[in-house]
Amino acid sequence: MRAEKTSRVVLGVTGSISAYRAADLTSLLTKEGIEVDVILSKEGSRFIPPLTLHTLSRRPVHMEDAVDPATGRPTHIALADDADLILVAPATAQILGTYAHGLAPDLLSATLLATPAPVIMAPAMNGKMWLHPAVQENVRLLTGRGVRWIGPDTGLLACGYEGIGRLWPVQEIFEEVRNFLSQLRESELKVLRHS
Repeated sequence: MRAEKTSRVVLGVTGSISAYRAADLTSLLTKEGIEVDVILSKEGSRFIPPLTLHTLSRRPVHMEDAVDPATGRPTHIALADDADLILVAPATAQILGTYAHGLAPDLLSATLLATPAPVIMAPAMNGKMWLHPAVQENVRLLTGRGVRWIGPDTGLLACGYEGIGRLWPVQEIFEEVRNFLSQLRESELKVLRHS
């Protein structure tokens, strides 16, 4: 945890049609005074351009791993170490499976495996995919490892089906994240007061 009180959220944006809603989420978090480091997957960039997220976060958007020449730290380690929270919104079936099985083929999954920070997933996918036994098993595995969940919501899906699988409303995701960070700060203050 950094000395200053500004919270830092790593926002993972994956390849769901609801990736475009990451723009509003980034804007809300940034206006709250939260530093937002966006990791945009290759698939996610098909739905929302990096420039949009860069403009709204006022920070670089990360798509590939690299090494900082000044510190020698790979991007995934720097992001993992500096995060107070990692939020994946939208979280696809692919990232859930990759993370659940400890694989790191891309920047987001490598960052998830390297971080000591809490992780919140906000799933968004077709309802049949969400309810598939393999996906539900991955949800159980990740829940057992401490991952928290926001959604999914029910309603009309982009694919035309009605049911579970929608990304939760952005305002509600924002409020959940803000409340979680507030509780995190309170816990840290209690530890400091008793040390």
